[in-house]
Amino acid sequence: MIQGFSISVSGLMAQSKRLAVSADNVANMRSRGVDPEGPAEQPGAYRPKRVVDVTAGGGGVRGEVRPIAPASVETYEPSSPDADAEGRVNRPNVNLAEELVTQIQAQRAYEANAAAIRTQDEVTESLLDIKS
Repeated sequence: MIQGFSISVSGLMAQSKRLAVSADNVANMRSRGVDPEGPAEQPGAYRPKRVVDVTAGGGGVRGEVRPIAPASVETYEPSSPDADAEGRVNRPNVNLAEELVTQIQAQRAYEANAAAIRTQDEVTESLLDIKS
């Protein structure tokens, strides 16, 4: 029972991380993106991320944050203060539709793990009632 509980908790934590990273991507989608021809460190440039589920030892899952490649896409925005002489701007490689789907999937997976924990709690409570 304890192992099933910890597996479900690991799922809750992984989905929480997935939702937080996706929300961060959405919040920064209009930020300055990484210049692919610039230096490795670019202060103020946002690098979008994705959470990948990795199997944890002993069961469960761990959410691992990884960068999205390419980190930025070039857009034409001549009125932007970040635009170069030709009106091009690097924006983070974030697709709002994909992020919304990711957030819905994370919500559903979170709900499923929470339901599994509730069921385990009910079974344990029922088992204790039988023993008394």
